[in-house]
Amino acid sequence: MKADKVKVARLLKTARGQLDGILNMIEEDRYCMDVLNQLLASEAILRRAEREVLRAHMEGCVAEAFERADETDREQKINEIIKAVEKMERL
Repeated sequence: MKADKVKVARLLKTARGQLDGILNMIEEDRYCMDVLNQLLASEAILRRAEREVLRAHMEGCVAEAFERADETDREQKINEIIKAVEKMERL
C-alpha cells in the first residue's frame, strides 16, 4: 500500500474508538439522534481514509502504470478506479 500508513492507521483507530463509543451508547440506551450523529461522524472518518488510500493509489500505482508502456496495466488500473468510485457512490 502506497498510502501514508500512519495517517490511514490514525483515521481507522479513531473510527474504531468511535464505534466502541457508539456500542456503549447503544448499551446505555442513549438518544437515537446522538447515536446517529456519532455514526455519521464515523462514516466521515472512514471516507477520509478511503480518499487517502485512493489518492495514494492514483499517485503511485496508477502513475507508475502510465509511465510504463503497458496499456493492459493502464486499462486495469482505470477499471479498478472506476469500480471503486462506483462502490463509494453507492454508500
